[in-house]
Amino acid sequence: MRVDVSGTRDGEPWPAKGGTVELPQDEAKSLIAIGLAVEADDEESGEPAEENAEASADEETAAPRKPSPRKPPAKPTK
Repeated sequence: MRVDVSGTRDGEPWPAKGGTVELPQDEAKSLIAIGLAVEADDEESGEPAEENAEASADEETAAPRKPSPRKPPAKPTK
């Protein structure tokens, strides 16, 4: 775990920062994707787990801002 997580999972407290927990693959991938966890070392060999992230061919960009439907503020009258 990269951070301390409050609360429990299935009635058990989350491990402290630096600790490990066995999770289903989809749940582990979700925690890794949002930065709460990293993949643990391969317990048998002691080697770090193989990285398998793939770079996207398309660079992600933000959509252009749409014009506001609001009217500009009225000019003050004298």
